[in-house]
Amino acid sequence: MAQKGVRVDRETFSCYICLDLLKDPVTIPCGHSYCISCIKSFWDEEDEKKIHSCPQCRQTFTPRPVLVKNTMLADLVKKLKKTRLQAAPADHCYAGPEDVACDVCTGRKLKAVKSCLVCLVSYCEKHLQPHYHAAPIKKHKLVEPSKKLQENICSRHDEVMKMFCRTDQQCICYLCSVDEHKGHDTVLAAAERTERQRELQLRRQQIQQRIQDRDKDVKVLQQEVEAINGSADKAVEDSEKIFTKLIRLIKKRSSDVKQQIRSQQKTEVSRVKELQEKLEQEITELKRKDAELKQLSHTEDHNQFLHNYPSLSRLSESTDSSSINIRPLSYFEDVTAAVSQLRDKLQDILRDTWTNISLAVTDVDVLLSQTEPRTKAGFLKYSQDITLDPNTANTRLVLSEGNRKATLMSEEQSYSSHQDRFTCEQVLSREILTGRCYWEVEVEWRGGVCVAVAYKDISRAGDLNECAFGCNDKSWMLSYDRNCFVFCHNNIKTVVSGPKFSFRSFRVGVYLDHSAGVLSFYSVSETMTLLHRVQTTFTQTLYAGLSLLPCESLFAKHGFSVKLCELK
Repeated sequence: MAQKGVRVDRETFSCYICLDLLKDPVTIPCGHSYCISCIKSFWDEEDEKKIHSCPQCRQTFTPRPVLVKNTMLADLVKKLKKTRLQAAPADHCYAGPEDVACDVCTGRKLKAVKSCLVCLVSYCEKHLQPHYHAAPIKKHKLVEPSKKLQENICSRHDEVMKMFCRTDQQCICYLCSVDEHKGHDTVLAAAERTERQRELQLRRQQIQQRIQDRDKDVKVLQQEVEAINGSADKAVEDSEKIFTKLIRLIKKRSSDVKQQIRSQQKTEVSRVKELQEKLEQEITELKRKDAELKQLSHTEDHNQFLHNYPSLSRLSESTDSSSINIRPLSYFEDVTAAVSQLRDKLQDILRDTWTNISLAVTDVDVLLSQTEPRTKAGFLKYSQDITLDPNTANTRLVLSEGNRKATLMSEEQSYSSHQDRFTCEQVLSREILTGRCYWEVEVEWRGGVCVAVAYKDISRAGDLNECAFGCNDKSWMLSYDRNCFVFCHNNIKTVVSGPKFSFRSFRVGVYLDHSAGVLSFYSVSETMTLLHRVQTTFTQTLYAGLSLLPCESLFAKHGFSVKLCELK
């Protein structure tokens, strides 16, 4: 038992880089400790990148931290060296059928505590000691005991496979790289592992985001189940009160309505719960996949990592949750209204209105995707009150009319510096756009204007491809210039056919259904004329944006303007 305790202490006070007990230990800002010479050498190799990281947690530091010896940790390591025991191994230290045995032991073999990727040999604690003390082998890469060390040997050249062929997607030895893989894209296996490790982290982030999204969807569906049940129960109760006052001839209809409501209620609840169960199953599968990827990310054997990564990194097809767009219906309340009509006009309802009752029940369809409005009145139901954020306005833009109007001036304004301010002539809204939104923009000049939506983290300075609306994957914009509409996203432009305006101003309406991934631009007059529609997936909340394109011929004495309309 004492020997096992010492082994735990050794691992606790060992350097992650050299795997030996800490020598002149130092603790870096993230809390991990290393030999001062080991971490210095590690950071010396990173000096060219000007960013230094922790070999364990990969946290980065800028500038390079100053190293100071951890005297308390040094004293603990010193005491550990003095108290190290050399007791005979107990029975449980010998290798069993499922254990990795020490390749050096003769007779009854002990369990291996480490495998060396350079020697391709597994060692027990005793035979591992030279790797801690012998200078020629102290730098060998030690990993957890593995039975698959021979898979690291090239079957053709009997050499350790330290290279990776990206062309053929396989591990190879150095001789392979100059032989049958000559001319291929080859790198060190460790370098490829680093690249795949980054991909793995992105995969995990995607999985975790999907888990969060599915959790939200499940909660929404649960609320809908409760709302459907409550509305259905109330509709049944109200219907029964009305039908009890009718003559025997109406009782049959009452029974039919009750049965329809319950049937539709059961159908709708069943559909919602079915999708809910699918999402919960997907969450479970995503969590399992995340756990597998997490375990794989800690694998120290590059070849095993590269061997297993392709199969584990593939994600199953996501459950389509685009249908989880709950319509703002009153569920079964329309049934009550229809039954009230039946009470007032018995003969007419029996003959004509019965169809209305049936349709009112079957029209309850919670998971139907919401359709885009077709009329101005329909869009105004989703009107969004939007104002412009002065902290994002370019210094050549002047905001007025309650921060709804932006005017482009020929001279820069004396604004205070702010990290959110654009260096190009554009501005974002204060309000976050989620759900279904509609707003209108009035353009007071016939060109040089962009109407856009963008993520909060769009760049505010630098190259136009990074910060200008439509020139990156963080924004979508419709521009109007020289009597021509152009839609642009990620610097891909699409010419849009639209009306030619001969008057001084015109309006553009913007409709956004965030959860459905729909963004539509309309020309607004007596009717709504669709200019362009985008179907995509929005991964962040959005903000409205306006941009005025500078041109020497455009500047009148007071510049030209664009403003967000107040909708009533």
